[in-house]
Amino acid sequence: MAERLEANRLATGSGRDGVKSVNLALQGGGAHGAFAWGVLDRLLEEDGLAIEGISATSAGAMNAAILAYGLTVGGRSGARQALDAFWRRIAQAALFGPLQPSPWDRFFGNYGLETSAAFPLFDALTRIVSPYQSNPLNFNPLRHVLESSIDFAELRRCSAVKLFLSATNVRTGKVRVFGAGEMSADAVLASACLPFLFQAVEIDGEHYWDGGYMGNPAVFPLVYDCDCADVVVVHINPIYRPDVPITAPEIMNRINEISFNSSLMREMRAISFVNRLIENGILRGNEMKLMRIHAIDAEAVMRKLGVASKLNTDLDFLLHLHGIGRARAESWLAHEFAEVGQRSTVDLQAKYL
Repeated sequence: MAERLEANRLATGSGRDGVKSVNLALQGGGAHGAFAWGVLDRLLEEDGLAIEGISATSAGAMNAAILAYGLTVGGRSGARQALDAFWRRIAQAALFGPLQPSPWDRFFGNYGLETSAAFPLFDALTRIVSPYQSNPLNFNPLRHVLESSIDFAELRRCSAVKLFLSATNVRTGKVRVFGAGEMSADAVLASACLPFLFQAVEIDGEHYWDGGYMGNPAVFPLVYDCDCADVVVVHINPIYRPDVPITAPEIMNRINEISFNSSLMREMRAISFVNRLIENGILRGNEMKLMRIHAIDAEAVMRKLGVASKLNTDLDFLLHLHGIGRARAESWLAHEFAEVGQRSTVDLQAKYL
């Protein structure tokens, strides 16, 4: 056990003088998760930053599982290579699928699929036919990609970081958090199971849908099960939009964003409340700790992307988002990383309440 813990410290960089530890909270958002890939790619280059825990959902869960496995078997460089290989496998797997950007989409560079010949039919079909009818064999191409990318037995045996993936229990409506010792392709797919696209994932007799409905991502495991009090939220879904949506696709997109941000905003409201009680001396003792919240996002960019682009796994688009993620992480490291361990760099009241 001591050797395993030492290997984990070497992989993550924790335990060294001058190294600051953080926890990561990774949102889901389909192909937009490539933005988080770029963020993680840059953070892994930073020797002065260590990762204690990761809580994630949906596409964030895939990033988290790949990152944890890469760190476990190959350290920081192994994690970067694993993430790169995973997203390229995603693009490769979709090459011969029906959902491809049209020449018109490519010409205008909007990265959507709205003028794709297959997308309108696909969109309409998912609204009237369930995946139990349209996909009775329950084929999910992501399963092969995950199993080609991760040795789940090794990840369960010795994860370099604390790992928490959220899924939504279909029967109870409660969040289920899978820890590193429970990692499997099913657990990751459960966290990313959009009910209009895939059949619910069954694990130990229970059925699960996408974790974004109840925790996108769940922050409480990082509060209760990690020593570090700094949480870096990597946002995928825009919180604020200046304009009221008026078209059907715009309305649907905004409903999706609000739904998948709601659980995170509720948790941030609770964290803000507890922080105020601690700061005012009302709560004392070791059971409660002051949480420091940080955020890396690209709201202006994400606001311009329609919901259809979340299904666009064209490599050019994924690399575009990856580059934006790297740039935003670089900016955060330059301007806010110094405050880690000292104070929150997010105004919780302004951003979440």
